[in-house]
Amino acid sequence: MAESTFAYVTYIRTSPEGLWSALTDAETMKRYWFGTWCESTWTPGSSWKMWYPDGRMTDDGVILEAEPPRRMVIQWTHQLRPELKAEGESRCTIELEPAGASVKLSITHTIRRERSELIKAVSVGWPMILSNLKSVLEIGTPILDRVAAA
Repeated sequence: MAESTFAYVTYIRTSPEGLWSALTDAETMKRYWFGTWCESTWTPGSSWKMWYPDGRMTDDGVILEAEPPRRMVIQWTHQLRPELKAEGESRCTIELEPAGASVKLSITHTIRRERSELIKAVSVGWPMILSNLKSVLEIGTPILDRVAAA
């Protein structure tokens, strides 16, 4: 079956444990994800939900794999936009690899559908989110604000 994939790699000056914490802590997440946060116990089989600042659940799914501080796989279904929800489940794989004083962060988001609108949407969002994550961890503040993200 055909797939659509978005892949992104960045290097962040932090420890694998520090990056893992930033990826799983709701309060830290809000700082780099424009107020959005994810809720889970971050263990295999646990539910996963993403919330907008206004309280709407935007995505949900399940944690398929969690190997702190190295790898996480989330099965992810969008809930707000009907055309994206209709595409069904996607899979987001997050991998952390030590790289000297930094960590190589790789995100691969896939769905079993050609020319996926969901993958098109995450290919816009992930670079902004991960740029903010890098900035928050390295200098303490995000580089993009809500205006820039819009």
